Amino acid sequence: MKGTNQTIVMEFILLGLSKHHSVEFILFVLCLGIYLVILLGNSFLIVLSILDSNLHTPMYFFLSNLSFMDIFGTSSFVPLMLVNFLSVRKTVSFPGCALQMYLTLALGTSESVLLTMMAYDRYVAICNPLRYTIIMNTRVCVQLAALSWIVGSINSLVQTTLALRLSFCGNNIIDHFFCEILAVLKLACVDISLNAFVMMVALVLVTLTPVLLIFISYVFILATILRLNSAEGRKKAFSTCSAHLAVVIIFFGTITFMYSKPKAKDPDSDKLIALFYGAVTSMLNPIIYSLRNKEVKAAVKKVIDSSRT
Repeated sequence: MKGTNQTIVMEFILLGLSKHHSVEFILFVLCLGIYLVILLGNSFLIVLSILDSNLHTPMYFFLSNLSFMDIFGTSSFVPLMLVNFLSVRKTVSFPGCALQMYLTLALGTSESVLLTMMAYDRYVAICNPLRYTIIMNTRVCVQLAALSWIVGSINSLVQTTLALRLSFCGNNIIDHFFCEILAVLKLACVDISLNAFVMMVALVLVTLTPVLLIFISYVFILATILRLNSAEGRKKAFSTCSAHLAVVIIFFGTITFMYSKPKAKDPDSDKLIALFYGAVTSMLNPIIYSLRNKEVKAAVKKVIDSSRT
């Protein structure tokens, strides 16, 4: 910038694992495979939920939204990351970095809120089954899903805007594989206390609060299941919640692990952990729901049988 000691940042350089080129090729193959599974697995669940009328239920409506979030969330950073794995100079434009930062944060937040909505759906289904279709009607489901997307968008818009207003003083080297907001904030040459405060508030509202609400939902669910006289009924009730509970544990467990674990002596270790936990979670979701739900298995069998006739 003329007349000052600052320099306008037009692009960012992503370090990734520049010091280990051989490892980057291995990562390219692994991440490409994971990304293809994410695209195929989540797309398959979405199409299956549309084609099979037996899956036109609130649970699979929310699951389709979850699959969309996984697809778009990983697509916001994985393709460029794959290109950079094979490039000598790994760069991303300032607008591209801003978009990447916004999308990853928005979709991650939306998924956190959506998992809470899915817990509420399971709570109503098990604790108030006679009124389930009345409470979880189409209008309510659409409103809850829309709220998930809106909360994620607002949170990301606020945090991304605050991050982009910072001065970087020409420092444009991001020590990460993509434009993760914490990595970008480290480049700022000005006070980031406001950013830290907003991030802490967001952590409480869109991470800790959902965890608390999900926990409360499952306390009531467990109490209701244990009161059932039929062993078959208890087994069926547990099976309807097992897939969602597994996804919740993986999603929030990885977040807790990432932000509470001691900082590794080797920064590359932290980057690899963040990379694989971010991508592997999205890959596991459709696998878990496919393996743990009889309805999905029955729908797959139905589609296969109809394709043969």
